Amino acid sequence: MTIRVVLVSPATSSSLRQARFDDGASIDAAGAALARAAAGSLPAAARVLVSPGVRCGETAAALGLDALETAELAGLGVGRWRGLTLAEVGAAEPEAVARWLADPASAPHGGESVRDLCDRVAGWLARAADDEGRIVAVVEPEIVRAAVVHVLGASATAFWRLDVPPLTATSLSGRGGRWNLRLGLPLDRADAA
Repeated sequence: MTIRVVLVSPATSSSLRQARFDDGASIDAAGAALARAAAGSLPAAARVLVSPGVRCGETAAALGLDALETAELAGLGVGRWRGLTLAEVGAAEPEAVARWLADPASAPHGGESVRDLCDRVAGWLARAADDEGRIVAVVEPEIVRAAVVHVLGASATAFWRLDVPPLTATSLSGRGGRWNLRLGLPLDRADAA
């Protein structure tokens, strides 16, 4: 049986606009309005999940989704960098940022490495492949990146080369450990997923 997974990236927030590591900020008014306008555009699903982050929960609610929060789909844990902008961290710890961006196994912030995140998401996809029907999940962009890296069999070094726009759907369909991928579908056309 084929499993379908639709990963929806959250609406914009002030933190996203400032290139700030997640600080628990709410989605902004423009992002909320766009999400409300896209309500009803996602396909019906057997399960609807959401990352534990504030903006994912608010996006799911604005989309009219009754989603189950799952820690397994939490965004990348950035440890002591949480709430800081990339510019602030880069000014204070330029070598650490350079190492973190170049080496997927590096976690100078004391949180989770990109490689660990990719492994976590790959494990979740392997377990999801045993399910039937469609899963819709509102998740942080780094979860989408990790899923794409896994599905393509790419090196974790490709992680930072993937851009995930707000309020887009990335669709995965798979059977027998083989996945197909459809990237960046705007939510007003997500029903085609």
